[in-house]
Amino acid sequence: MMTSSRILTSTTRQLTHRLRAITDPSITANVALTRTRALFFSATPTASDIFSKITFLGTGKMAQSMLSPLINRNLQAPSSITAFDVSDAALRRVEQLYPGVQTASSITEAISDAQLIVYAVKPQNVEKVHAEIRRAKYETGNVREDATLLSVVAGKPIHSFVEGSGVQRVARSMPNTPAQIGAGVTVWSYDESFIDMSTSISGSGPAYIFLLMEAMIDAGVHMGFSRETATTLVHHTLLGSTKFAMETGEHPAVLRNSVTSPAGTTASAIYELENGKFRTVIKDAIWACYRRSLEMGGQSSQVGPGRQQPSYGIISGGVVGGTDSPVIVDLNNVASVEEMAETIAPMVPGVESGHHPREPPSGEMRGFDEDHAEHK
Repeated sequence: MMTSSRILTSTTRQLTHRLRAITDPSITANVALTRTRALFFSATPTASDIFSKITFLGTGKMAQSMLSPLINRNLQAPSSITAFDVSDAALRRVEQLYPGVQTASSITEAISDAQLIVYAVKPQNVEKVHAEIRRAKYETGNVREDATLLSVVAGKPIHSFVEGSGVQRVARSMPNTPAQIGAGVTVWSYDESFIDMSTSISGSGPAYIFLLMEAMIDAGVHMGFSRETATTLVHHTLLGSTKFAMETGEHPAVLRNSVTSPAGTTASAIYELENGKFRTVIKDAIWACYRRSLEMGGQSSQVGPGRQQPSYGIISGGVVGGTDSPVIVDLNNVASVEEMAETIAPMVPGVESGHHPREPPSGEMRGFDEDHAEHK
């Protein structure tokens, strides 16, 4: 069996062209992040039928961010796309939005003869999907030998899909919802750590922008604009500012300074934002998202500002307590040698806490210990 890293490398190399077409119908720019690729959407159509059959497990926003460009740009015939969702209402909505797309009443039915199976479910439902695919693979033979799994699930590493589903060809990516209108960005990498990082910026990033948008619109309404006018002003301000930054290539600080006159209106607004720790709140939100992505994948979330990576000391059982098993102590939680001894003692048979071996009580103290024990 190939290791997960080899599976990632070989699958990514073999399927790059096809997966790009799904998540990014026509690439107009590449951004290199070590060996990470961030791919931007354009509206140029390419050839149809990338795979003989694509199955989407889950039909939420991430699934639709891929479904829309596939169908709207004639990349894949609707009849060769199958969708499954636990919600009948969600499946009916898919049928309305994407006429011709097939729907299935079970995972086994949906994945039958699928060349590409897209995991677009919530992270907490991944194990249930694994069990269904594993059963279909080993009991009913409904999974093709050359089937590939593509995960857009936040946090879950590739090896968990290989081990959980039994399918050996697995790729992982992180799209975002603006892909539904051909304006999204999808990231995948040979180094999975970049997937988790991109989740916190491009994957969840639209939510941050929408929250800012909402706050600006509400402020405009509060000042007296109609909601429609305030919405138009905010939409075009954000759109124009983004395009301006992209086309000029200037550092955001330079662009901000160009709008900010000394003692002017913008300077007053920036003062309030800085005083309210606007930058810090944004950065903390992104770090929180990244940490949550790591936690979902069973990894340590002790990363970033204010977090300390756990440091462990291994004490050989041959030195302490005469046991063959090593004792692992989290040194971050040990303030002194004495505290280390107190920490180790319960872990090692035959070792008492404290500086000296504990002698059995005798005389008056024996009675005190017995009485004390009765009242515990």
